[in-house]
Amino acid sequence: MEDSRKSHKPHCLVLSFPAQGHINPMLQFSKRLIHKGAGVTFVTTRFMSKTLHGLSSNPSISLESISDGFDDGGMKAASSREAYLERFWKIGPETLSELVERLISSGRPPSCIVYNSFLPWALDVAQKYGLVGAVFFTMSCAVSSVFYHCQKGLLEVPVRKQVLLPGMPPLEPQDMPSYVSDPESYPANLGVLVGQFSNLDKVDWVLCNTVYELEQELVDWFMKVMPFRTIGPTVPSSYLDNRLEQDTEYGLSIFQPEHDTTMKWLSTKPKGSVVYVSFGSVAELKIDQMQEIAMGLKRSNRYFLWVVRSSEEDKLPQDYAKETAQKGLIVTWCPQLEVLAHEALGLFLTHCGWNSTLEALTLGVPMMAIPQWTDQPTNAKHIMDVWKMGLRPPVDERGVVRSEDIENCIREIMEGERGKEMRENAGKWRKIIKEAVSEGGSSDRNIEEFVASLIDKL
Repeated sequence: MEDSRKSHKPHCLVLSFPAQGHINPMLQFSKRLIHKGAGVTFVTTRFMSKTLHGLSSNPSISLESISDGFDDGGMKAASSREAYLERFWKIGPETLSELVERLISSGRPPSCIVYNSFLPWALDVAQKYGLVGAVFFTMSCAVSSVFYHCQKGLLEVPVRKQVLLPGMPPLEPQDMPSYVSDPESYPANLGVLVGQFSNLDKVDWVLCNTVYELEQELVDWFMKVMPFRTIGPTVPSSYLDNRLEQDTEYGLSIFQPEHDTTMKWLSTKPKGSVVYVSFGSVAELKIDQMQEIAMGLKRSNRYFLWVVRSSEEDKLPQDYAKETAQKGLIVTWCPQLEVLAHEALGLFLTHCGWNSTLEALTLGVPMMAIPQWTDQPTNAKHIMDVWKMGLRPPVDERGVVRSEDIENCIREIMEGERGKEMRENAGKWRKIIKEAVSEGGSSDRNIEEFVASLIDKL
């Protein structure tokens, strides 16, 4: 009897917040769970599941959806972010419970719910049905620590002076997540981010998309206060350990990448000669910041590949693409992992979103950090001062990085002595990160331990 029960696979419901920056890491983690012997049903909102293409390309992952109360328009259909969250928090638990009941009655009962940390109510649903509850943090350990200390009342918001937190370098206000240094900017978001920790005393597992060796002191501290494990980076296996067959991309994108144009152009450029510029899928730059970046790239006289989403194109200087055609290529979207892995790449000018930061760390690419909001300033602090594989140029009184500082940083990283040191550090981190996900590495062991604990409960 014992053996026949153990032959069944644990079945994980993996529930993501409906945004690409959350779905991609949770989808990659799902592939790792399957590799370790678990079954996975991936769950997001009905609107998001209709919008995203390519999610069904992995036949091992079943797809299901729940309602956020805005099935025809998602977040954009709500009158405000507050209104969206309020309705989602009411409808989400009800429809997630309905999904669990349907799976139980169809003979495929879930063993656990791995839920995005933005959705703490999923833990209540897990406990209602006697399932294991595992929270998944898509942000760095450092950023999670800031919000944890806010939730515990140990960090007063807004932060106006230097802060010392366990296992981290001293943080100035400009190194803090924007919601903490300027809480009035997005009050609904601060509520969600602090709320991630509201019921963690009841959770079975805390899984974080980072690498133990990247944030070692802080991870050690977290492990003393909660059942904390690192499982990252959630980057496709072909860029890491090659143990997952045909895992060359995340499997979905909101935007259509200009793949052939980008890769053909890169293939004509010398090794380490290209500056790649991307601010991700969400950040909206001020017009003057776009103009300063444009001038800085032009003045540097370096080859550059710049992702400018169609919604941002009108912020470029007039005729800029034509004037810089000898040196630059501007695309609306590109296959970022392939670009970062290309030998022509010399520097990544980034907003420091955590997914982009992890990708650059994984592929050993030095960075210039121009963070915009949310967790990005804290990631930028670590890129420059902890991992020492990038520079963060200063901002002026308008909060804008000037073109001359952008030009200076490009030269320093691609030509200067500090750039040499950054490339050495980048190579070192790349090796450490590959080892973490390879057989017996820190992240690999943690994923194995998680799946083994679910098998033991069958």
